[in-house]
Amino acid sequence: MAVINQFADIPQEGKFQRPLEVGDLLIDYLAQLSVDYVFGVPGGAIEPLYNALARSARRGGLKSVVARHETGAAFMADGYARQTGKLAVCCATTGPGATNLITGVASAYENHIPMLVITAQAALSNFGRGAMQDSSCTGVNTVSLFRHCTRYSTLVSHVDQFEYKLSTAIMTAYQSPNGPVHLSIPIDILRSPVNVQAPSFNLANLLTRSSLVDDEAIKKLCRLLGQARKVVFVAGEECGEAINTLLDLALLMQAEVVTTPQGKGLVSSYHPLFRGVIGFAGHCSAKETLLDPEVDLVIVTGTGLGEWASNGWDTKSLLNHRLVHIEATEGNLTGSPMAQLHVRGNIKTVFEHLLAYVRTQENLQGSAVIPPSSRYLLERRFQLDEEEKYNSDSTPIKPQRLMKSLTDLFPVNTYFLADIGNSMAWAVHYLQPLDRRISGRRSGRNGIFRSCLEFASMGWAIGAAVGTALGASGHPVVCITGDGSFLMSGQEITVAIQEKLPVIFVILNDSALGMIKHGQRLAQAESIGFELPEINYSDYAKALGIPGYIIRSPQDFLALDIEAICQRQGPTILDVRIDPEEIPPIKVRIGVLGKGENDE
Repeated sequence: MAVINQFADIPQEGKFQRPLEVGDLLIDYLAQLSVDYVFGVPGGAIEPLYNALARSARRGGLKSVVARHETGAAFMADGYARQTGKLAVCCATTGPGATNLITGVASAYENHIPMLVITAQAALSNFGRGAMQDSSCTGVNTVSLFRHCTRYSTLVSHVDQFEYKLSTAIMTAYQSPNGPVHLSIPIDILRSPVNVQAPSFNLANLLTRSSLVDDEAIKKLCRLLGQARKVVFVAGEECGEAINTLLDLALLMQAEVVTTPQGKGLVSSYHPLFRGVIGFAGHCSAKETLLDPEVDLVIVTGTGLGEWASNGWDTKSLLNHRLVHIEATEGNLTGSPMAQLHVRGNIKTVFEHLLAYVRTQENLQGSAVIPPSSRYLLERRFQLDEEEKYNSDSTPIKPQRLMKSLTDLFPVNTYFLADIGNSMAWAVHYLQPLDRRISGRRSGRNGIFRSCLEFASMGWAIGAAVGTALGASGHPVVCITGDGSFLMSGQEITVAIQEKLPVIFVILNDSALGMIKHGQRLAQAESIGFELPEINYSDYAKALGIPGYIIRSPQDFLALDIEAICQRQGPTILDVRIDPEEIPPIKVRIGVLGKGENDE
């Protein structure tokens, strides 16, 4: 790899040229992987890395995006990685900077996001001497802390270790299961010169993925397909790369398709074979599809089948002998020990084999192949729980109707992110984005709807929306969040202001921690701790110098110039005063907690 002189912009005397520092070499390695941004918050101990980022930015290379809180930086990196497919990178200084990252990193860990986490340390010579913000093995040991939420966590104690530990970390981030990795680098190591003028390894080549599959398991699955009366496919969030092939196969077989909550958005709501979401805030039609006595083969892929995706570990509809589980992530298979077959390997490759097999069988029988590019009517083949409220014009606006309005208002190239809390439940069930690719065909990454359910961190969508917008030039990004989440992490909106990003923050304002309030009511628990102050978020927006609007009814949306909002260089706040008495579809969660009836 050709390396541009890191210090070409610094006046040199004679032929003297400063050597590369460890921070510069790190940037060169990230450039190999086409990373565009490092998300973080500066600090004294990590200053050498920010010096390297400044030099990179002057050359038109990687740049820093400064979050307002380190957890927000990790969420931004998460959103950027989901959007672009590139490595997520976040950084923080020593001590509280590093510990502030942990929630965002833990979220990436549970959601299998490849992420490089760089934290600083005091100088090696100051270990054990009571250095300020000491997070070495003699202080608050951040290397040990991160071991519980990363795939790899290590201290770089010598310059000569750096390249080897960096390559090990990044390769580990992409091993199954994907996830975050952590390098703790003392300030004196970060600013140390290195004895190379270019990276010694080509990480892009080292990350080349294998398409190996279990041929014997595929043969068994082909036999099961040939014998099955009726098949249902269940698509999780990790089958994005294979979703087009999965849908081609479903069309050929006329097999119905459901998704997990995390997989929502990979399949158009208007696909003729889509029957909705199974699991948390899901649809009765999805559960009924799986309970159909004619169904004798359920093929699940791209999910660990945890609480959210399995309908609270439902053994009647999903976790039973009809199940076949296809996974590239070995750890996901631990969620289905009852399955009649596990198929290991690259998910797309597995479905390509299955598609070839079924096409051969269909051709032998003279059956016609349904073109996947056929045009479909914009019609849902599944019902919502309260269709009348979905179409209601009442004031205050029903959350159900809000989701319909968002679908109707925003263009088809909009990305929607839903935050944890009631906003997630409302969006999973009622948000049905229009998609110009009605057949469900899309890229190998996440779909037009994104969530973060496994670790379920409040405020994730706020930071992730910023990262998504940085990776989705020309696309509006809608962040659906609650007032509780916004009060927790809303400061990250100022990053969208600074970076001139068209993110629309839709705040469900009911002056409450809504999931807590309604969860207590459903569980007949004490009513405590859910109240929030009444806040005018439109005025908050105006204080920040950005547009803010109060929405009390569906008619209020008619006064908005949505096209202008989507095209402006900067964010917008929609302060939506929802009906606070509407009960979100969270009964599965209450049932799992053992304090309510699981009747969803």
